[in-house]
Formats: sequence, structure tokens, C-alpha cells
Amino acid sequence: MNKTGSIVRVGIAYVLAFAAGGAWLAWGPATSSLLLDGLIADLIATLVVFAASRIYRNSSFYDAYWSVLPPLLMVAWWVEIGSGGDRARSWLVLGVIVFWSIRLTGNWLYAFPGLHHEDWRYAMIRDRAGRAEILADLFGIHVVPTLQVFAGMLPVYAVLANTDRPLGALDILASVIGIGAVLLSFFADLQMYRFVARRTPGQAMDQGLWSWSRHPNYFGEFAFWCALAFFGLSAAPQDWWWVVLGAIAMFAMFQGASIPMMEQRSLERRPAYQQVIDCIPRFVPRPPRRRNSLADNALQD
Repeated sequence: MNKTGSIVRVGIAYVLAFAAGGAWLAWGPATSSLLLDGLIADLIATLVVFAASRIYRNSSFYDAYWSVLPPLLMVAWWVEIGSGGDRARSWLVLGVIVFWSIRLTGNWLYAFPGLHHEDWRYAMIRDRAGRAEILADLFGIHVVPTLQVFAGMLPVYAVLANTDRPLGALDILASVIGIGAVLLSFFADLQMYRFVARRTPGQAMDQGLWSWSRHPNYFGEFAFWCALAFFGLSAAPQDWWWVVLGAIAMFAMFQGASIPMMEQRSLERRPAYQQVIDCIPRFVPRPPRRRNSLADNALQD
């Protein structure tokens, strides 16, 4: 299946998913909490995407859901909460989220080759689960990431629900971090694409932003969710204990799952990557221990 046809199918699945979630919000039995209503709608939409993943035997159907859902969820909450009070912070948060969403979804559109391809991590997760592969697919690949993103959106709900505090220094800091995080991820991905296009077999990336961190794109993604947490703290400092849960969950995901899986695969495919590990920080960017290019000493696969 070519790329265009694949994107159309993914797009149709998302339209159906968001329609199902929106129908729940509009006509489903409301709970006593708008936050819980949003979570149920989010999970319903996730189940529709999961169904499409099973039909096409490709869990990469879920990939863009991560970046498309947040602005829609914020708008849905905003409509339900209403427009009372000072909404300057809400517009600022929405702008940062939309900027992030466009960047990350655009990255997916650029890199997605089509439904003939599936992220290698998904097959590995299902294979490790054996007979329980459908549960691993449902929860490990679809539901758990949805819950992580929803946790990351908790400070956005706090911003919408608390409009009595004026903009302050923390909002400015959050805006700078959010925009900077998006730009960091953009340039990190751009540098990696250019490197992959011209690398030799076995060559390990250690240039540009990747000479300051082994995973600058992941750090940028984590920083974005921290920015949302700062917005939430500015709007509702009394709720600090739950508005930071999403950022903590993202950090745990990157450190406990994403980075170990990527590094193990890199070591298996490019032994020279061990030199990168020895000299370049794992996550938080800082100057490398030495400046000469590790790629010049790369080993062959």
C-alpha cells in the first residue's frame, strides 16, 4: 500500500475515532467530573484506533494519535467549561500545544512510509507477549500511551478550570520552554534525517545536537510536557501534586522504556554506538567529553 493510501486510511480511522469520542461527550451519560468524561472519550477513541490497527495488522495506526489528540481534547474541555474569566493563559497554552502538534504530526507525515511498514518496537512487544499478544497490543501499544498523554494534559485542564490568577513569570518560562522544546525536537529530527541519508554502514550519529545528548528529540518531547506542567502550576499552584504527574510519567517512559529499547537496537546494529554511549550524555544535553567525531571511527555491521 502506498503512502498516500495509507495516510488516507489512518485519517479515516482518526475521524471515526474522534467522532466516537465526541459522541460520548455530546450524548453519552455524563459523570460527575468533566475530567473523567474526557478520559472515557479518549479511551473510546483509542479503542477505535486499536480496531483499525488489528484490521490492518499494523499498530503504527496509533502513532499520530499521540500528537493529534491533545489540541482536540483541550478544545473539547474548553467548550464544556465555558469562556468565563481571564482566558489569556488558555490561549497561550493552546498556541504552544498547536505548535507542538503541527511539528510532531508533520514529522510523522514526513517519516511514515506507509502501512507496509510498522514500528519495530510494536512487533517486539507483541512477540514477547506470546499468546497474550492482543492484550500487549491493546494495553502496551494503545491504552498505556493514551493514559500517559492524558496525564500530560492534566495541567491543561487545571488552566481551563482556574482563571482567577493573572499571567506571571512562570507562564513566560513555560512558553519559552514549550516553544524551545518544539524547536529542539524539530532540529534534532532534521539533523538525524540528513545524517541517515548519507551515513555509511555502521556509522553512529554523534554530530550537531546529537553530540550534546544521545536522545535530544526525546529530551525536547519531555521538556514540552514540563512546559504544560509549569502552566498548570501557574494557574493552580495548590494542585501541584497532580499537574506534574504527566511530566513524571513521560520521564519514566523515556528512561525506562524508549531509551533502553533504542540503545539496545543501536548497539546490535552499530557496534560503534558504544563509543557514543561512552562520550555523550544519555538525556540532558551538555557538551560531549571529546570533540572528535565518533563516526569517523565507526565499525561495520
